[in-house]
Amino acid sequence: MIKAIILFLIGFVLLIKGGDWFVDGAVGIAHRYHIPEILIGATVVSIGTTIPEVMVSSIAAAVGQSQTAYGNAIGSVICNTALISAITIAAKASADVDTRTFKTPVIFFFCAAILYAGVAYLSGYFSRLIGIILLATFVAYMTITVRQAFSGKLVLDPEDGEEETKELPLWKDVLYLILGAAVIAVGAKLLVDNGKIIAAGLGVPESVIALTVIALGTSLPELVTAITSLVKGHAALSLGNIVGANLFNLVLVSGMAMTIRPFNIPADKLISGHNASLVVDIPVMFFVMAFMTIPALCTKKLRRYQGIVLLLVYAGYVTFQFFL
Repeated sequence: MIKAIILFLIGFVLLIKGGDWFVDGAVGIAHRYHIPEILIGATVVSIGTTIPEVMVSSIAAAVGQSQTAYGNAIGSVICNTALISAITIAAKASADVDTRTFKTPVIFFFCAAILYAGVAYLSGYFSRLIGIILLATFVAYMTITVRQAFSGKLVLDPEDGEEETKELPLWKDVLYLILGAAVIAVGAKLLVDNGKIIAAGLGVPESVIALTVIALGTSLPELVTAITSLVKGHAALSLGNIVGANLFNLVLVSGMAMTIRPFNIPADKLISGHNASLVVDIPVMFFVMAFMTIPALCTKKLRRYQGIVLLLVYAGYVTFQFFL
């Protein structure tokens, strides 16, 4: 147990450093080409910080651990929104939202979530065909987003978002981006592997571990990126990363897991005879995303009360998973 705790802490340190490099590289690229930070966050940064979820869910699906493959994706969406983005939102009295770049990932997320929920409620079986459809959705999102960026519709004014820091050579920005993603992935793996050992030692069921401990562990790159972005004054990058990561959890992480090995929705936790995931997990996922995104799209702002409410929801959700 002591060894697991030490490796867990090492993983956390790697995540912090990796997140720092990753944000530096992403922001450098965004400023170089005058691309909105929220766009970079919703594509490049989101893919990098979703690497741990992809690895964990794919490996879990391959070895037949459907509870982990399923719970990691759903739990990460809830954790990203109700904990990570909530911290970012609650830390600022009010944050402006560029709806032009925010709208596309939000629309894609809810379309994917509706498909995901429809399959869960109607059949409870995630087939390889559904996985391929989700992966195709990922490709479509990336294609549309990149075309928007380079069509001129989403290009910032040259003076928008400029910093006083010296611009690094392009190769250094790319190096920071790649090296940061690699270090994040290694740190997340140490956290997940040893977090599972620590949690299992406490007798926690696999489904609960997947929805909470593993989801939090694989979401730590998003948390570190969010905090690092906030500290460096790049809240837009953090917000774009969260929304993009949530979409990728459904279309890339889940899609990859289903394509590798189809699985049934886990049913090892029931509420009055009903599958707890259908009664709690999926509805909570929809609520937290709607509560964060709909007001932002309507008012073009994120407000502190949203972050506080989301944090309370997450606290209640974790309490339910462990104690009810």
